[in-house]
Amino acid sequence: MGELIHTSKIKVYQDKQPVRRAFIENFEEPVLFGVHGGIKHFYGIEPEQDHPATLDYMIAAIGG
Repeated sequence: MGELIHTSKIKVYQDKQPVRRAFIENFEEPVLFGVHGGIKHFYGIEPEQDHPATLDYMIAAIGG
């Protein structure tokens, strides 16, 4: 087995649905997750403010 090079330490808090805040170790500002565009229409909700969805972050990381 290879050498462990990093372990992500993240705490996620649910605010008013669908907004979540993720605090990533060594970063002061949280990452906000929510819904927008077609995603909010799919779930039939209208958030107070649009935020990137978890899917957006995953696509950005993979396409990086």
